[in-house]
Amino acid sequence: MNQKELNEIRRRFKPDHNAISRIYGCYVNGNKEPITYIDTSLGLMPEEEQEMYLGLLKKSLSGALGRNLIDIEFSTAQVENSGEHRLLQTVRQSGLENKDAREELCRRIIDAMDPRDTNYLILLASDTYDVPFRGSDDAVMDDASEAVYQYFVCSVCPVKDPKLELIYNSQEHSFRSTSTGHIALAPELGFLFPAFDDRSANIYNALFYSKNPDEIHQNIIDALFHVDPPMSAEEQKILFDDALSSALQEDCCYDVVQSVHEQVRCRIADHKESKDPEPLVLSIPEVGDVLRHSGVPAEKAEAFQQECRDRYGEFAELNPRNIIETGKFRIETPDVKISVTPEYSSMIETRVIDGSSYILIPAGDGVEINGIPVNVSGFSGETEDSGE
Repeated sequence: MNQKELNEIRRRFKPDHNAISRIYGCYVNGNKEPITYIDTSLGLMPEEEQEMYLGLLKKSLSGALGRNLIDIEFSTAQVENSGEHRLLQTVRQSGLENKDAREELCRRIIDAMDPRDTNYLILLASDTYDVPFRGSDDAVMDDASEAVYQYFVCSVCPVKDPKLELIYNSQEHSFRSTSTGHIALAPELGFLFPAFDDRSANIYNALFYSKNPDEIHQNIIDALFHVDPPMSAEEQKILFDDALSSALQEDCCYDVVQSVHEQVRCRIADHKESKDPEPLVLSIPEVGDVLRHSGVPAEKAEAFQQECRDRYGEFAELNPRNIIETGKFRIETPDVKISVTPEYSSMIETRVIDGSSYILIPAGDGVEINGIPVNVSGFSGETEDSGE
């Protein structure tokens, strides 16, 4: 799925914008015991309550593609004859009305979850979307449908325990103790099946959501989809850093690493400005080009590419947001940590002075120490000679 297709489905999760008739699910305690099963009409709820349920389901389609939202790809053999795909198809084609299939899906999630003694809520909703025709000029014709997309969404939401609080009672003009009740929080994970590719159903793919991109929920992916889980964003970055330092060795200096980060950051910014709905990816040869443009010798750039092939796979495509930190640029020594916004990383220099290595940061006006404005330009650290 690309960003435009994802946004098109996300817009469905508003009252009167979808064909969702019922909300299903299961409320589970920290011991993996179902407390109650949910089967309630969305249409009979107050609008505020509808928006709350739909909001939780919609959050399972939030975040960045390739980071929080990960493509799950089934093999042809799985689609043709496998228990996991058959269950997903049964749930989907019945519009969640098959109670046995629905509860089997919940049971697979419950058995694979690590609740850490926390209650959680599994929410399920099915929708049928008459996909409007989109012309070559990208104009949407609502009165002309080109396909029907039937899908369902699952959200797994932790539930916050109630607290006793003092709340003002306007009629009594006083504060009274009351419980806040159990509160369903934003989902930690979820998925959409099938994927919405080329504005139609793709039963060979699902879209999996993880609130924390560094946590891939391998047990859940194995239980529901039985595919090899993709690398988490954290794992992808660790492998990239290891490949860089291993291939470059003594050439892995500040200037090279800063240049690599700056080039990748610029590609991310250019892609965002272009509004291209397809996720930005870098092939291994493209990453090699980044190194060569950073002044790395050709043989070291080739060694790095081989390190990437060994770690990621021969034809891997890397998500730039997973291999660099786009929001900050950090420098660490055993005793000091420095963090700057990435666009100012080129201001930092490394220099050897009197045989010792230093990291230099330009200091002009506006320097503060613990909130106190200080003048650094007029202080040399030495007292003036009085001449006496």
